[in-house]
Amino acid sequence: MASLDPRLNRVDIYKYHQELQPKNSMDQFETYEVFVQSKESKPYQHEGIVHAPNQDMAFLFGKEQFSRRGVCTGLAVVLTEKIMVSPMTDNEENVYDHVSVASEKAGEKETYEVFHLFKRGKHMQHQGSVTAKGFHDAYQQAAGTYNTGKVVLNVWVIRHDDILFNTDDERVIWSTLSDKKFRDAIAYKALDKIKKFKEEQTASN
Repeated sequence: MASLDPRLNRVDIYKYHQELQPKNSMDQFETYEVFVQSKESKPYQHEGIVHAPNQDMAFLFGKEQFSRRGVCTGLAVVLTEKIMVSPMTDNEENVYDHVSVASEKAGEKETYEVFHLFKRGKHMQHQGSVTAKGFHDAYQQAAGTYNTGKVVLNVWVIRHDDILFNTDDERVIWSTLSDKKFRDAIAYKALDKIKKFKEEQTASN
């Protein structure tokens, strides 16, 4: 059947038709989550995602995408599939009210990082670390440690060793970003210039 778009009919696109084929396993990059620490006194918070062939490249892409124009002191990336995500609640219902009693009984204890979402549309924020035998155990540890009464809509638990953080020596990569006020709209003082222009026009009349 011919298309209603004459451009498609001109190129005779239908002669290129092929049967759909399954995608190759390496046909696209993996997805990584990016976390940024704006100041040393601030927690890491989730900024977005990047697609990359490996974690090192994800770090570089994350730096360019989320910290190139702003001052920060830390950046971290982790493969999306390495994150345990709790159910999402709503209507001021605390997700920790639904913590399962099941937990891992065997295995070595490891460090897990805990992130909370307090409001839809906001960023996941790092709350701290727990030591646990697995994701479910870490979730329970987080419920006992970071469930302080404030409503939590969503929880992310990530094994610390799965996260790539910048080293202290690498913090220098952001040292040249400070005091570049020209990147902020306020630096141009547009309102002051408009006011001055109006005053000059009034005076000339």
